[in-house]
Amino acid sequence: MREIALDTETTGLSPKNGDRVVEIGCVELINHMPTGRTYQTYLNPQKMMDPSAEEVHGLSNDFLKDQPLFKEIVADFLEFISDSPLIIHNAEFDIGFLNSELKRLDLNEINLSQAIDTLKIAREKYPGAQNSLDALCRRFDINNYDRELHGALLDSKILADVYLELLGGKEPGLNLDSDNVVEKFENNQTNSPKIKKVEIYSYGVSKKEKEDHANFINAMTVKSLWDDFEV
Repeated sequence: MREIALDTETTGLSPKNGDRVVEIGCVELINHMPTGRTYQTYLNPQKMMDPSAEEVHGLSNDFLKDQPLFKEIVADFLEFISDSPLIIHNAEFDIGFLNSELKRLDLNEINLSQAIDTLKIAREKYPGAQNSLDALCRRFDINNYDRELHGALLDSKILADVYLELLGGKEPGLNLDSDNVVEKFENNQTNSPKIKKVEIYSYGVSKKEKEDHANFINAMTVKSLWDDFEV
């Protein structure tokens, strides 16, 4: 099953006020586990950055002015996410901004139903608790790289780890039958060598070993519990 952990950075808090996307970060998951494939781009928003937003992600107007426009990357972005479920923390925020960009280009918008909102999942599991991405990292003891600034790709990688913990931890729903584990692992590997099954052989007890054991028991002067043990 393919899923995409996704995050955006923006010029402000609301696309209705003309705020734009300045960074997109995506991490591909297969069966809930990162594959190593990512997508990331900075964007020229053609709009001045809100100073409070720059304090969050550190992306300045001067840096962004030489980055591509959304229309120049939209095809690659849509190809990467395809129709896969989108794992997003506070999905309405990110989907709202992405749809605002798509609408400007008269392109089909992303349906909110395509998103799996980890903020909603966390609130259901931990009502009344802090459920920001940083708070969940502390709860699950996930390394958030002591980030002082947010970044879409870094946040997507952290989100992938948080999502896995919200599902129940590593390898959720794992069948502990060894053959099935090996088969599933081998089928999911694309760049790793195949696991070789190790045959474990059990050899019987030889006739001489049985005789040596009996002689040892007979030589004992104290009755042993082993007397009733049949080899």
